[in-house]
Amino acid sequence: MHPLRSATRARSVGSAAVAIPAVISLALLAPATAGASATASARVTASANASAGANATVTAGAAAHAAAHLIKVSHDIYTDAQAQHKTEVEPGEFAFGTTIVSAFQVGRVFGGGASNIGWATSTNGGTTWKHGYLPGITGNGGGPFGQASDASVAYDAKRKVWLISSLGIGGASVAVLVNRSINGGLTWGKPVTVATGSNDKGWIICDDNKASPHYGNCYVEYDIPGGGDSVQMRTSTDGGAHWGPARQPGGGSQGLGGQPVVLPNGDVVVPYLGFTNGTSSIRSFRSTDGGASWSATTPVADVQHHGVAGSLRETPLPSAAADAGGTVYVAWADCRFRAGCRSNDIVIAKSTSETTWAAPVRVPIDAISSTVDHFTPGLAVDPSTSGGSARLGLTYYYYPNASCSASACRLDAGFISSVNGGASWSAATQLAGPMRLSWLPDTSEGIMFGDYIATAVVAGGKAYPVFPVSNAPTGSTFHQAMYAPAGGLAVTGGSRTAAAHPATATAPPYRPATAPPTAR
Repeated sequence: MHPLRSATRARSVGSAAVAIPAVISLALLAPATAGASATASARVTASANASAGANATVTAGAAAHAAAHLIKVSHDIYTDAQAQHKTEVEPGEFAFGTTIVSAFQVGRVFGGGASNIGWATSTNGGTTWKHGYLPGITGNGGGPFGQASDASVAYDAKRKVWLISSLGIGGASVAVLVNRSINGGLTWGKPVTVATGSNDKGWIICDDNKASPHYGNCYVEYDIPGGGDSVQMRTSTDGGAHWGPARQPGGGSQGLGGQPVVLPNGDVVVPYLGFTNGTSSIRSFRSTDGGASWSATTPVADVQHHGVAGSLRETPLPSAAADAGGTVYVAWADCRFRAGCRSNDIVIAKSTSETTWAAPVRVPIDAISSTVDHFTPGLAVDPSTSGGSARLGLTYYYYPNASCSASACRLDAGFISSVNGGASWSAATQLAGPMRLSWLPDTSEGIMFGDYIATAVVAGGKAYPVFPVSNAPTGSTFHQAMYAPAGGLAVTGGSRTAAAHPATATAPPYRPATAPPTAR
């Protein structure tokens, strides 16, 4: 256990049901993080329903977090003794039309997973939000599992169904699950089981292109830790109600954190963090037949990674997105542009075909001579744009000082955008922070805000990241919740560019300190 978390030591892992009042009405304050003084309140009205648990509407009200005005879109309502409350971590997110849906862990448990999966939905392009908690997974939602983890969001446009994939953890059994919503992400049914066994790190996507021969197919990626982190794919052809057999890339693969993306022609490309002989790299594979079969894997790039300070839980998992022309963008944290691998940049590799990739290019958030360490990117592409006009939004976390001690490290969140496919970028905007590490929950793998985050860009509009922000705890009770920028973030682009050539003194390829990491 890390010394910073001595006040919130791990408790036994088990489930405890929490009764949700039929109607909750409260004033939800959105306090500013350290370094940001202005706060305002958000009005929240919550009502329980049979299919979705507590359900709340967030209307006017914003907090000034650094340079951005943020609103709290969800919070931890649980009190079960297994978890560290009030905490929310690790969001997935997706946008279609004017609807944005995010899902995340609520009530982080030291040994893995959380009290439940929460959701936050906006049906008006981020103006207002409703939130609640998924039914049927953990005991907190009337389900059989002790904990839940690894939320991801997709939309099936053919059937008008929103889907949240997650893991249901019950001891050594970890099932891949999907909850479905047929009313715009405002209420959710009980989960459908995608895969049983002991699985990890799922991700979901659907084919929403009417011209695609596989329009309406949905795809889930996950891995099996006990099988050498064997990467698996499953396909649904009925909006997630049923799932086909597990299939593997040709020749098999070892890795985790795959993020499938669907191209306009219906092909599916899956970038992931691969492990080969103890060395990590970003690799990808694809399907050209609607998930009936999957190709052998191909290399994207080696990973060169600076281990972040302060016992923070962080791994160079990729964040992937595709534009309307079929170009795939993959972002991860990498130190190849920093002499001596003293800190990470966010780098992006773009596909040059469905099986080949250009060399990774540094996102020019700051100078390579800076002391800043950047990590955990959440990349989004405006789905209506492509090529040299592709609009990109990138959210990330960072330390201003890469070599900070655990007590001195300050965690910030930032955002940057491009309107020309990443050829140049805007100036970076600080979204939240500084946050002390003692304000974040601890886990068996380090202090945590999330192994991944996500960003959504509304077609032709703004970016809407939903991400965890921590404020100072009250005793052993944390104040970590999900926030979104009020009114969204403009995708403006700018003139900041970075050369594609790595520094002279690079680090060896990234090798995990232990066995391939688990993302639970």
